[in-house]
Amino acid sequence: MPTRMRPRRADELIGGNLYWIVKHRLVGFNPIVRIEDRNDGRIDIVCSAELVAVVPKHRRAHQGWRYLSESDAPGLDDDGTGLAELPSRLYGRLAALALV
Repeated sequence: MPTRMRPRRADELIGGNLYWIVKHRLVGFNPIVRIEDRNDGRIDIVCSAELVAVVPKHRRAHQGWRYLSESDAPGLDDDGTGLAELPSRLYGRLAALALV
């Protein structure tokens, strides 16, 4: 994934995760493998091809980098609400109605 600016804490990102927010829901992540400089001055954040789905969690949309602490990072395990078992399409409709 190319970006214009090198993240300030780039060294900390390697081995971490790049999280995906879709329609105000954090839905998954890709492990970050390395960061490479490009010839055109941009930076490539090289991620694993594996997309790991997580229990959906509401997050506001934002631009730029956000570093998640361990407590803010989504877990892979169900949180006891049963939301992880809902089909993604149904979850999306319920979220659009502000019911989840």
